[in-house]
Amino acid sequence: MRHLVVLSGAGISAESGLELYRASDGLWAQHRVEDVATPQGWQRDPEQVLAFYRERRRAIQQAEPNAAHRALAALERDGFRVSILTQNIDDLHERAGSSEVLHLHGSALEACASDNPEQRFPLNANGDIQLGDLCPRGSQLRPHVVWFGEPVKYLEQAVDLVASAHLLLVVGISLEVMPVAGLIEHTALDVPRVLVDPNAHTVAPRGVRPIAAAATRGVPYLVEHWRHVGQLSVPIQPLPCNSDA
Repeated sequence: MRHLVVLSGAGISAESGLELYRASDGLWAQHRVEDVATPQGWQRDPEQVLAFYRERRRAIQQAEPNAAHRALAALERDGFRVSILTQNIDDLHERAGSSEVLHLHGSALEACASDNPEQRFPLNANGDIQLGDLCPRGSQLRPHVVWFGEPVKYLEQAVDLVASAHLLLVVGISLEVMPVAGLIEHTALDVPRVLVDPNAHTVAPRGVRPIAAAATRGVPYLVEHWRHVGQLSVPIQPLPCNSDA
């Protein structure tokens, strides 16, 4: 079975209406990272952190999978293996129908124990986390999200998946944030690597094929090509000139 590995990031979810983090008007321009996305911020003011992720959770619940999410799920239904390694803390890939999704930065829709972030728990009956919500051992629950200064989840498994890919697709990721950006170096030498991004021609690293389009145009275009040729291969024809590039 041909194996597509996808590295997805905030850019794909932004087209479903979720805010970007690093944009000039994004979440990190509105909130201090040190206050809402670090263990130290959690220790200082856990209610502020819970409120921040409560907003993220509400936005996720109101968003819907877009054409890029749906195209990847459709490719899986067509018999290809599609492994998605996402930096996103939403569930849009799963809601679109993808079955193999690793959340490298965790999920805003789950809780974990403050004293052991590897222990995951469902949210309370209201789909939220409140001060006083404790794990069975008595530790306060927090969002199951990787904060600055914490290790990325599933990294060894992600490396193994990338190494087994017949093609690597990068979408919605700047390829600047480590260690996720470094995953592309674990492909076999003959494995094609494709970046879908409106600015792909200027930001694609050497050896990565640029597809200059937004995710909702570029990903369905690639999926249609792969479905047509019956295998995973880098497309020969460029996107039509009315792309989102």
